[in-house]
Amino acid sequence: MRITIDGEPHDVPPDRTLAAVLIAAGRPSWRTTRTNDRPRGVFCGIGVCFDCLLVVNGVPDVRACQRFPADGDVVRTQHGAELPE
Repeated sequence: MRITIDGEPHDVPPDRTLAAVLIAAGRPSWRTTRTNDRPRGVFCGIGVCFDCLLVVNGVPDVRACQRFPADGDVVRTQHGAELPE
């Protein structure tokens, strides 16, 4: 299946979470904090810490460690707190 990550197309297997897809693509961090713009990626990997947030199809605060990709997903790095598009 094919998804778009920050404007770049990626072919991905359906059995990996978005966090695993990003890590495999060499992106250990994909979100920045509200203050100081510090990079964040996966911390706990089980959906508890909310450090792996992404914007998926215009919806912010999607936990990358819990979300499996769907064909055509548009994934974007989240910068701090964002409102839905």
